[in-house]
Amino acid sequence: MNLHRLLQARAEAERPVRVGLIGAGKFGSMFLSQALRTTGMHVLAIADLDVDRAKENLATLHWPRHRYEATSAAKALAEGTTWVTDDADAIINAGGMDVVIEATGDPDVGTRHALAAIERGRHIVMVNVEADVLAGPLLAARAKAANVVYSLAYGDQPALICEMVDWARTSGLDVVAAGKGTLYMPAFHASTPDTIWDHYGLDAARAKESGMNAKMFNSFLDGTKSGIEMAAVANATGLTPAPAGLSFPACAAEDLAGSLIPETDGGVLHHKGQVEVISSRGRDGVDIQNDLRWGVYVTFEAPTDYVERCFADYGLITDASGRYSALWRPYHLIGLELGSSVASAALLGLPTGAPDGFRADVAATAKRDLKAGEELDGEGGYTVWGRLIVAGDSLSLGAVPIGLAHGASLKKPVKEGQVITWNDLNLTDKLTGSVSYGVRREMEAEFSSPARH
Repeated sequence: MNLHRLLQARAEAERPVRVGLIGAGKFGSMFLSQALRTTGMHVLAIADLDVDRAKENLATLHWPRHRYEATSAAKALAEGTTWVTDDADAIINAGGMDVVIEATGDPDVGTRHALAAIERGRHIVMVNVEADVLAGPLLAARAKAANVVYSLAYGDQPALICEMVDWARTSGLDVVAAGKGTLYMPAFHASTPDTIWDHYGLDAARAKESGMNAKMFNSFLDGTKSGIEMAAVANATGLTPAPAGLSFPACAAEDLAGSLIPETDGGVLHHKGQVEVISSRGRDGVDIQNDLRWGVYVTFEAPTDYVERCFADYGLITDASGRYSALWRPYHLIGLELGSSVASAALLGLPTGAPDGFRADVAATAKRDLKAGEELDGEGGYTVWGRLIVAGDSLSLGAVPIGLAHGASLKKPVKEGQVITWNDLNLTDKLTGSVSYGVRREMEAEFSSPARH
């Protein structure tokens, strides 16, 4: 809660926190809209494959044109302006850079950028949760060894959930469950880029005209993104998935305290200390009132009868026993809030959430019966969706993580709903030669070791 004051001090000392952004899409643009207004923060450079589009975004965000016309990082540093380029490596290596934000959404590219930033001694804020779930535990360990911060992105739901878990534990409360809300129906797991807009009530042609990415939107609907975000939370907090993964129970915000508790106490959880995503729609197809579709939550337990009485004294919503209660936030502001991660890393040396273990994974799962020879097309596509799975089960099965489920064909048929394993694939040189594949297999080997168990 002192970050703004610390940023002001940096501004007064003419030593602003210097930031490099890789990926000027929606999330990155939302950050840029606020960074221009944030005292003590200087966006030194922006990297995007489409430089013209990035500059158009800056104009839309009301950046004065002279602020982003620097022709090099050195000029931007000297002038207090911003360099826009298509060279991400140049940004990572720019003199004076403090924090790099990775916001591309590509797990392979994100892994490579994170490794480069860590090697160069830059703090790294990982908007790219796909890369974090693929190899984050290993990346965070490398960052720690290099004495830099590896952080989840505040404003995105995983970091906000981590904050709520930390609040509860710091208050001496036992965390029972934590997670987020979404719109879910079982049929959504089979959704493809061809059917996605029907579920959103949009015309496909209009969505295309608006630049809406069908695969990205489909990842949110088919359950993959929920699995990815809950894996990130599990790996950062010590909470774990149920053995069967996410169950997406329908739940209103005011019912969290009575529902997101163990089955043995009248709730829906497999165990205490679980990650779970709740649905804003019942299985009957009726949307529930006061849903948490855009929000996050934590449920917690009173450790003593005295704390139970405190819950009652101060009007907390509880379950029937009075032992369990909940706190929730109805929405998240995505990139508009990202400055907190940047400031926390640069000024406090602390992440806004970071993996410290490999507890959960997201396994590629067949959307339909797949034939031998079919090529997987990855997150949000036609062939697979990402199922949340306990990390130990993923290692035992040899499950293919959703972040690497593309560019390889099946050597045998796979039934709908079945987790795809490395033994099911004809591995291509393109896949096995990628940075992310090498880092992922290194992480699997490390966490499969007897010492880890």
